[in-house]
Amino acid sequence: MSGRTSPAWPGEQPEADAAAAASSTAAAVQAAAERLRLAAASGTACAPVRDLIGDADQEAAYAVQSLGIERHLAGGRRIAGRKIGLTSSAVQAQFGVYTPDYGVLLDDMILGDREPLDLARFLQPRVEAEVAFVLGRDLDSPTTHVADVIRATEFVLPAIEVVDSRIAGWDIRIADTIADNASSGAVVLGTTPRSLDGLDLTAVGMSLDRDGDVVSSGSGAACLGSPVIAVAWLARAVAKHGRPLRAGEVILSGALGPMVAASAGVYRARLDGLGDVHADFTGAPAALTEGAAA
Repeated sequence: MSGRTSPAWPGEQPEADAAAAASSTAAAVQAAAERLRLAAASGTACAPVRDLIGDADQEAAYAVQSLGIERHLAGGRRIAGRKIGLTSSAVQAQFGVYTPDYGVLLDDMILGDREPLDLARFLQPRVEAEVAFVLGRDLDSPTTHVADVIRATEFVLPAIEVVDSRIAGWDIRIADTIADNASSGAVVLGTTPRSLDGLDLTAVGMSLDRDGDVVSSGSGAACLGSPVIAVAWLARAVAKHGRPLRAGEVILSGALGPMVAASAGVYRARLDGLGDVHADFTGAPAALTEGAAA
């Protein structure tokens, strides 16, 4: 009998090769997480991480994101909610990214209406107006639909999200932004809750101005057709990954219009039927790059 090893069938991978591939992926994930950590800690934006994990490997990108969140939790921060990114076709077109993603909101990312917000805590901040959902019940099914979202929502608030990228010049693809916690920065919430009863979020109009000058506008229809649809998408996605949405969490449902670069001044988002919310920015970003100032 020959001592030669039989070749693998088509589609099979020898165990040694599989182990090597897994080890290589794990090392790449660790390297990407460290690159993003150093960028945030130093205030100096870094190169994209897609050179490490690939530009389309979403599983690897979410593994990078998880490492970053675990580090923050170990440092005493806590999860306060989630965010959906890249729901608006206008924002997708800005970056050439055509699928939504999601990230985690930590407790120190959330501010109230008109609370001063120092831009120095960000590298390349931009702002966008959204509808924030506050859940009264868990959404833990991988088959969550819009009626489940409506039933689980305790109230909604107008919100201004501060998106930020640790990637220099916002040179991102889907893997970069996922790894970077969906380009999360902070969120400013309005303080007057509204019930979903009788509120058509698809038809909600949005206007965002800076010191009285309109800089962005849009509507609920720009957010995957409706913010409710976006939250249902998120609930299914995170439930499949074993991290379902929980009662009490704040859920940012996605941009209602184009994002704009943030600078010192007062930004006001006005959402029909939900009211106004103001973000009062002071100072300057830690890293000013051509991409952030565009």
